[in-house]
Amino acid sequence: MTTDLPELLALHPVFASLSEADRARLDDWAIPKTYRPGEAVTLAGDRWPYLFLVAEGSILALKESSEGRSLIVAEMGTEEVFWGLAFFEAEMPNPVTLQCREAAKLYLWRREDVQPLLLANGRLTWELARTMVRRMLRASEVIEGLAFQPIAGRLARFLLEQVSPDGQSVPRSLTLDELAARLGTSREVVCRALYRFADKNLISVTRTEFILTDRNGLARLVEGD
Repeated sequence: MTTDLPELLALHPVFASLSEADRARLDDWAIPKTYRPGEAVTLAGDRWPYLFLVAEGSILALKESSEGRSLIVAEMGTEEVFWGLAFFEAEMPNPVTLQCREAAKLYLWRREDVQPLLLANGRLTWELARTMVRRMLRASEVIEGLAFQPIAGRLARFLLEQVSPDGQSVPRSLTLDELAARLGTSREVVCRALYRFADKNLISVTRTEFILTDRNGLARLVEGD
């Protein structure tokens, strides 16, 4: 996968409609930044007027509770576009912290540089709006799961969505804390739920993976049965 910005822009659904000259301007205005795993791109409460494109790695949007728990409300992978709220509303603080899950490379653009291009190119603005709608739908699904689905159902859904191509296992690439942040709970609750799944022969837990021994049973938990 290329990280060359001109090629990324030419192939990207948001930017491909721009003329070659306008993409060249974006290339000139771009601020390349690299980040270490766990490093914050920007913090909740910051006024951060940037649009960015992920060239490498993945970025987590984290919401912190008053009790100190973290909830992952979104994850942006390679070639995804995201922004601080101040990119559109200058005085609007970030509602979430953006943190690198792994080493990442981003291309950033300042609001003042890109705004004239957005105003002059309706197709670019339209594609950004479509991206925003898809992101809102994803966030809505997360909120709906937290509000209406018990932890067992949320955990079962996660395992079924992360299953490997062989359809039988899920690599243990996340720590219990990271898994808890995705499900909106604590590591202790996740740990107990995993043990219950294992006791009911829904999964088998090894050092490197979760083996799904009863996918139908997990699916019933997702459905609330």
